[in-house]
Amino acid sequence: MKKHLLTVSLAVLLTTYAIGQRTPAPSQGAQVMQTIGVTDFTVKYSRPTLKKRKVFADSSALAPYNQIWRTGANSPTTFEASTEFSFGGRTVPAGKYALLSIPSGAAWTLILNKKYDQGTEAYQESEDVARIQVAPTSGEFNEAFKIDIEPVTDSTGYMILSWSSVKVPVPVAVRTETLTMNALNKIIAEKPEDTAALEGAAGYLLTKGKDLPLALSWADKAIGLKESYYNMWLKASILAKLGKHNEALPVAQKALTLGTASDQAFTGFFKGEIEKTIAAIQPKVTPKTATASVKSKKKKK
Repeated sequence: MKKHLLTVSLAVLLTTYAIGQRTPAPSQGAQVMQTIGVTDFTVKYSRPTLKKRKVFADSSALAPYNQIWRTGANSPTTFEASTEFSFGGRTVPAGKYALLSIPSGAAWTLILNKKYDQGTEAYQESEDVARIQVAPTSGEFNEAFKIDIEPVTDSTGYMILSWSSVKVPVPVAVRTETLTMNALNKIIAEKPEDTAALEGAAGYLLTKGKDLPLALSWADKAIGLKESYYNMWLKASILAKLGKHNEALPVAQKALTLGTASDQAFTGFFKGEIEKTIAAIQPKVTPKTATASVKSKKKKK
């Protein structure tokens, strides 16, 4: 009898302990995070598995055609973006949304809904912020439902839903250049004496090859605040991009002389890059004597 009571007590104790513990969900939770440009995207969802069941069909038990689906299992699937973005061509404010879908053979309906913490039972179309049509394609077989985000450029990408042999690519995009320039202009307005901000802004415009006169003015302002091999090299690179090689060469040469052997960043990377810049500029420099001679000949004519 005592042994029986001990066994029962142990079973009760183990059951009580287990109730307070985390147990596996029927479908495993997953999360995908991806940055496109300056925008962070996060999708949280659960991954149901086929287990020899039919999916995406009129008679399927899993995600049947023409019925709203939570685009996963267990809890509602959420889609979050840190900035304004485009979802299948529709502009959507930064924020967190429920990702819902209506599967179909010809074109899926993909939905972003404000009520990200509610299931499909409480779904209201009036709360949608985006509702788009996307044509499904065929792909490699996936036993478990999967969501990926694949950036193509620093401003575009695709959120791809994959299950069975079906893929649904949803185009997403961000206005990376506009967002970046707005942020740069803001920080320069707030911290006009911040050399790092000025250099960062000038460097960004240089890499994009846009607004180079503005980039040059920011580099000059940084140099005026605190001259360094970096901002001098930056200025030389902008001048070269503008085709002003005669002006760029002495600036690049000065950048090289400003670096010191004790600066590991200079010796490990920047010294070589500045030397490359000088080597690229030198063949394009026009000798002053030749320029004066050409001008003299033109005057005589």
